[in-house]
Amino acid sequence: MPENQSERPLQPGDRAPNVVLDAITRNGKIAIDDFRGQKPVLVGLFRGLHCPFCRRQIAAMASLAGDLHEKGVDSLTIVNTPIDRARLYFRFHPLPNLVAASDPDRISHRAFGLPNLEFTESETVWPYKVGLDALTSMRIEMADLPEPMAPMAAVDYLDKADGYDFTDDDRHMIATGEGQLVGEFLLDRDGVVRWCFTEVPDDGRRMFGIPAPHEVMSAASHIVG
Repeated sequence: MPENQSERPLQPGDRAPNVVLDAITRNGKIAIDDFRGQKPVLVGLFRGLHCPFCRRQIAAMASLAGDLHEKGVDSLTIVNTPIDRARLYFRFHPLPNLVAASDPDRISHRAFGLPNLEFTESETVWPYKVGLDALTSMRIEMADLPEPMAPMAAVDYLDKADGYDFTDDDRHMIATGEGQLVGEFLLDRDGVVRWCFTEVPDDGRRMFGIPAPHEVMSAASHIVG
């Protein structure tokens, strides 16, 4: 399949590309075009399950899936984790209403225009490069942390709190896509982006964030209303 690639993150009004991936929560393949012409869909593009922030973002998105479904909006979660590893994880950590697909090669992220950050010693050209000095100066505040913490310290704390056991698949995903930026895109039934939330804007101040539930539900109401 020829790979689509957007030079910038898709914005409201852009038509989403088709991407065909291995389904995690059912057998076979799943594609963006499965929803086109049928229903609006909220597409979440996340780093691998090795990322503790993404595990929480995935859970937050799944928690809205039932309410979205009542409005006639489907949900699709895409993770940068190989299929067997992803299926094993969700077998032991099931999320109600989750429809998920595996994309270890990050085809969907490139197609939707989400960059993979390069880590440098001190050069920051957001959203393509970030210096380790800038990264270590960041502080993350979230309910699961005892205090504001630098990203790497927060990762270590959350992984220990979750009891997450790393595999070779996880380590490979970290080596190739640790800097992958993520986001959520709400598509109407024609596959056109109507709302999005990504880590790209604001020079990284949205990193590791989760869109407010009321913002997601409001956007969904507007496209089905």
